[in-house]
Amino acid sequence: MVSSCKDDFLEEEPTQRLSPEQIAKAAEKDPSLLNGSIAGLYATMYKTGTGGTTNHDDYGQKGYDVYSDMLVSDVALAGTNYGWYTGVVRYQSTKDFTSNPAYQPWRYYYRLVLGANTVIDALGGTDEEQTVPQNRYTMGQAKAIRAYAYFYLAQFYSAGYGDGTEKILPIYKDTKSPNQPKSTTAEVYDFIIADLTQAVAYLDGFNRASKDQINQQVAKGLLVYALSARGTTADLNQVVKLTDEIISTGGFKLLEKNEVVAQLDPATGRVLNPQSGFNNVASSSWMWGVDLTLAINLDLISWWGQMDVFTYSYAWAGDPKTIDKGLYNAIRADDVRKGQFDPENGGIEKFYEEDGYAEGDLDLMPVNKFFDPARVIGGQRNVTTDYVYMRLEEMYLLNAEAKARLGQDGAAKDMLKQLLAKRVTNAGYVDALSGQALLNEIYLQTRIELWGEGKAYLAMKRLKKTVTRGSNHLFEAGKSFAYDADELTFPIPQAEVLNNPVLSQ
Repeated sequence: MVSSCKDDFLEEEPTQRLSPEQIAKAAEKDPSLLNGSIAGLYATMYKTGTGGTTNHDDYGQKGYDVYSDMLVSDVALAGTNYGWYTGVVRYQSTKDFTSNPAYQPWRYYYRLVLGANTVIDALGGTDEEQTVPQNRYTMGQAKAIRAYAYFYLAQFYSAGYGDGTEKILPIYKDTKSPNQPKSTTAEVYDFIIADLTQAVAYLDGFNRASKDQINQQVAKGLLVYALSARGTTADLNQVVKLTDEIISTGGFKLLEKNEVVAQLDPATGRVLNPQSGFNNVASSSWMWGVDLTLAINLDLISWWGQMDVFTYSYAWAGDPKTIDKGLYNAIRADDVRKGQFDPENGGIEKFYEEDGYAEGDLDLMPVNKFFDPARVIGGQRNVTTDYVYMRLEEMYLLNAEAKARLGQDGAAKDMLKQLLAKRVTNAGYVDALSGQALLNEIYLQTRIELWGEGKAYLAMKRLKKTVTRGSNHLFEAGKSFAYDADELTFPIPQAEVLNNPVLSQ
């Protein structure tokens, strides 16, 4: 009887979390079971604690968008009452491999790699050809997520694509591999691009249920970023082709002027154009994002809980985040996007005097770009305003950038002007630009258009730019840092150094 109990009730594998082997066995009988694993990967992108800590800056992809915007200095931390991000903006975390900001992205992105590899292994492994449509869609999403994770690891933990021989990251192609040494930049990018190329092929015909899922257009967008970062002539020509396809056939639309910035009733401060706010995944330009609902249960520990003064947030309570003053001053007076930020010469504070706000309190904060629609200072407790990961405007800018890098100035200007026609009164000034001046303008417009969305750091790395902090930064104001400076790249964290004995072989 004792033997029978042992056989019946003591299992060799725990049931609390399915092993890759258990998942593979179950998927052989019902491949649709892998949909749950894919959904879990998407949830990891916005769940708290996915970087391995309980910190209030540990909430998935948007948390690392804030890291990158602060490293590139386009987002300035204007208060340190609570201390979040202080190590990042002081460039301490990028020099200290024991710091949490160095550890959290590493843990988060490799967690995604492990989850993606679990799905890939269940479908037969990286090299297994998929012929069943559902399996192709599942494999395509898994490979896209794995590539996305490795791409961001390559951004945060290396100085950019050099000659390809720099050893930067370990590559794990399955769940069974032992500890791996660092691979070269060329090997990492070859792996990323191979994954995304196959993802684009496998996701042909996939009709996603919601925008948090990666479809073929999003996979193309991720491939565009990887090719732009590597930046060979062949890569840039492929960037032009892919972005042209996304723009012409993706079904997305550029945001109009009245969607880009809140227009306020001068008497009451009420928003007259509720379609503004960068808070709704249904936006016609959003290619990839997530519809945050009450069921997801996000609150203070979230992107909105760090950035939005109209949310119960650190931005409201004493750690405001503002646009770099130099970047703000570079926005043309006829550019509607200048109105996304509260001006220094008197802004919306008059509408919140009863809440204790005086002139200057909201200076240069993104009060008219990102906001909870109710616009109650410190109001939104349970976050239902949405997250954006990718939008169509990025494809216009990357298309223009690639053409400029290829020496196709005329075509680059035409593409840039299509975007600027919806942002400035007269985009004709672009006609006089060429060569490096044109590329500089595209880079500037990338920083302006995508402020607060985590994309300027990527542009800085691929274009090998120098960061110069404006006068409104609390630390290192006025100082400049080259793209390959230690200050702008995280070190591989202590946990990996200690636990991976072959890391540097």
